[in-house]
Amino acid sequence: MNTSSPRATEPSFDSVQFRRALGQFATGVTVITTRLADGSYRGLTASSFNSVSLTPPLVLWSLGAAANSLPIFSGNSHYVINVLSAEQAHLAERFARRSDNPFGDLAFRLSRTGLPIIEGAAAWFECHNRSQYPEGDHVIFVGEVEACGYASQPALLFHNGQFSSTPMR
Repeated sequence: MNTSSPRATEPSFDSVQFRRALGQFATGVTVITTRLADGSYRGLTASSFNSVSLTPPLVLWSLGAAANSLPIFSGNSHYVINVLSAEQAHLAERFARRSDNPFGDLAFRLSRTGLPIIEGAAAWFECHNRSQYPEGDHVIFVGEVEACGYASQPALLFHNGQFSSTPMR
């Protein structure tokens, strides 16, 4: 299958309109966690999470190419994608900001590879860092899921610039 095509025409909209249009798509909210070589943990909030394949089990997420944490996530062999529950908006906000120790009072347990799984998350996916694809101003990470779990509870959503457990009108 040939997926290449000629270049797209210039957009007929500006970045503000594009961002507002994207905001109409309700997305789940995740915190991606990993461990640094010194044993400390790193995490970030991401709403760019999606399933890719059941066989093999693949998921994807993306990170801004200018993000300070890009070398960490690019270089580590594993990460955990924690899908936040509807009650965890405070964690989305915590991990979206720079902080010396966002894990300080956080309740979590360690995955089999020693990475943080956030307690109370709606789901989690421990992933091997399978591949990365630079596209536009982001890098797309494809993770091969080696372990996962879930709790039947509402997930945190981000829609129209706000957190919710149901899409907003």
